[in-house]
Amino acid sequence: SSTMTAVLADPRFDFSKTYFIITGCAGTPPSVGTVASVFWADWLVDYDLGHRWAEGEVPAGAPLFSLRKGYEDTRVLRLTPELVNAAFEMTKDTPLEDSDISQKYRRNYPQEQARRSPFVGLGTHVAGDTFFHGPGLSREAQYVCDQNNAGTYVITEMEGMAGGYILKKFGHADRLLSLRTAVNFDQGNPKETTLEHLDPAPGNYPGGFDTGIKNAFTVGSIFVDNVLANWKAWKD
Repeated sequence: SSTMTAVLADPRFDFSKTYFIITGCAGTPPSVGTVASVFWADWLVDYDLGHRWAEGEVPAGAPLFSLRKGYEDTRVLRLTPELVNAAFEMTKDTPLEDSDISQKYRRNYPQEQARRSPFVGLGTHVAGDTFFHGPGLSREAQYVCDQNNAGTYVITEMEGMAGGYILKKFGHADRLLSLRTAVNFDQGNPKETTLEHLDPAPGNYPGGFDTGIKNAFTVGSIFVDNVLANWKAWKD
């Protein structure tokens, strides 16, 4: 957020007609995505901005993480639906790269989505200040989305909501896109613990970083090239 503020406040630049794409690599729940897939965001959500307390200090069954009220403008941002849909429609059938390592790795997961080849998808990007991991925290990420009425959590991230909030403060959020590739799953397969997934045995790696980064570039470039080639239609 501080970097984005410094860039946007620099008087040498005119961003009045600029389109912004925040991009990077991340983890995806095996129920919705797979390694080397690419997801456009329709929502950005901050996972950590809320209230936490210890078990036993809240009513039985109540969540240990609560959003309560306040900070709505800083923890959730819906991206412009027309822009998001345009980017998704022009890229949804893009052929994506894959690797033999990833194909073998996916077979450890029973979920149909996890076993798919890489694809272009759409959903909520959830920002965390920590690398949350495991099925329990993955469910909590979706809980945070549900509490914000912010769609389906499809991929993690760490800077999108912060950058998006600053872009909104400067009046540029209507031209913001977020695009991320899944280089791993946000949890282990049913035969391994969360710790075993975080510290995998030799050779037990998703193998999706190189292909995922290439796929993000391929998909993002399609949108960028379309805008540049048809600037008269896009500038206003």
